Amino acid sequence: MAQTDIWRLGAVETAERTRTGDLSVETVVEAALARMDAVNPGLNAVVEACADEARARALALDRERAAGAATGSLHGVPVTIKINVDQKGYATSNGLPALKDLIAPDDAPVVRSLTQAGAVVIGRTNTPEFSFRADTDNPLFGRTHNPWGDHVSPGGSSGGAGAAVMAGIGALAHGNDIGGSLRFPAAANGAVTVKPGLGRVPAWNPGQSAERGMLAQSMSVQGLLTRSAEDLHLAMPAMIAPDPLDPFHVPLPWRGAPSDAPLRVAFTRETYGYDLHPEVDAALCAARDALTDAGYMVEEVTTPDAFEAGRAGYRALMGEVHALMKPDIDAHGSQTVRDIFEVYFQEFPPFHGDELLRVMAQRSGYARDWSLFLERYPLVLTPFLPQPFFAPDRDTEGAEGVHEVLGAAVWSYAMNFVGLPAACVPARLAELPRGPQPVNVQIVAQRWREDLAVDAASAVEARLGRMCEPLWDRMAGR
Repeated sequence: MAQTDIWRLGAVETAERTRTGDLSVETVVEAALARMDAVNPGLNAVVEACADEARARALALDRERAAGAATGSLHGVPVTIKINVDQKGYATSNGLPALKDLIAPDDAPVVRSLTQAGAVVIGRTNTPEFSFRADTDNPLFGRTHNPWGDHVSPGGSSGGAGAAVMAGIGALAHGNDIGGSLRFPAAANGAVTVKPGLGRVPAWNPGQSAERGMLAQSMSVQGLLTRSAEDLHLAMPAMIAPDPLDPFHVPLPWRGAPSDAPLRVAFTRETYGYDLHPEVDAALCAARDALTDAGYMVEEVTTPDAFEAGRAGYRALMGEVHALMKPDIDAHGSQTVRDIFEVYFQEFPPFHGDELLRVMAQRSGYARDWSLFLERYPLVLTPFLPQPFFAPDRDTEGAEGVHEVLGAAVWSYAMNFVGLPAACVPARLAELPRGPQPVNVQIVAQRWREDLAVDAASAVEARLGRMCEPLWDRMAGR
């Protein structure tokens, strides 16, 4: 591989080659920074570079290895961090001008876990205001663009992370997900991710002045966007390292018990009244066939009602947002985001008072239904969105826009509400009139079995291919 192409390496190969000494961490980091300099001006995915710190850390890792020190599982792997998570010495701005000087006093657990495993942070990625849109734009840093082209949104709220990793800016990209914020950017950019289940990855910001609301705590999780499932298998064990700062973290190993028999997969095309686009249907069928070919027992069945659970969960979350966040949205949000939230409240009428308490209690019932179903079918192959990914700013186009962007995404936020892991993997490259774009599917797994979801995602990509090579060819041809 030419020196100029080192940025193409995934996390697995990067770590293997830096740990053996075939490549120096300095060389890897310089290649990642050069790629960022080359493509980020057209994407605005990374909004704060960490070049000086990355170079210093690369030299330190190389010196330590030469002196015989043990190397971590992510030795020398370039990674980006989303700007809504604390990284010591940087502002946790969350896309808000009002927070541009909120400097983190220390690293969040996810940042510490990644760096302790040997990863090198090369930059911080963009997010929408309050990290609460499925698109990525804000008045502090501006719009992030999708590397496939401006005909498709980069997704959100981890839109900078998704665009960065798929464009070759780092092999790993940190993100988080309260209703789809890892999976939306994965679907938009053709990345692979797994939304971990509740309690899987320690979460806390040392600079926060108050605890988050209970629904935010129980629906939001930290994770990674990658170009391949194998990179998730490498990196997620470091992400789930125990940390007492999160008292509800569940310290289970990444790999669960192996199965003696072929795994049963429930397959559904159900979109609950939303039109299923032919390209999404084709992606679902391709993923189904790939899993069947890999030895899974796939059966088309009726699942527990994701629509009821998802709508109840998001209306409850909007109740909490209305009570706890609306004053800050009104005071510090742009007119654009204030208008979007008003439509959110129309699309998902917030629960208040006793009604909110009752639906929060009912969450256990929804989760129990899914747990029982997953006893028979440890995996569920579902649509992620019923339509190919939307255009930039679609959620600013009133009720119709929000309905398409978020209202139709019940398979996304239903999994946050019941706390189940869900992988998102590309299964098709659609050639649409507005331009090519990936189409992802979702794979839900039993509680604590993110590894099963990633195994299935790996089986899909092994048969259907990864999106990075056609994307890089397209970027090079512009």
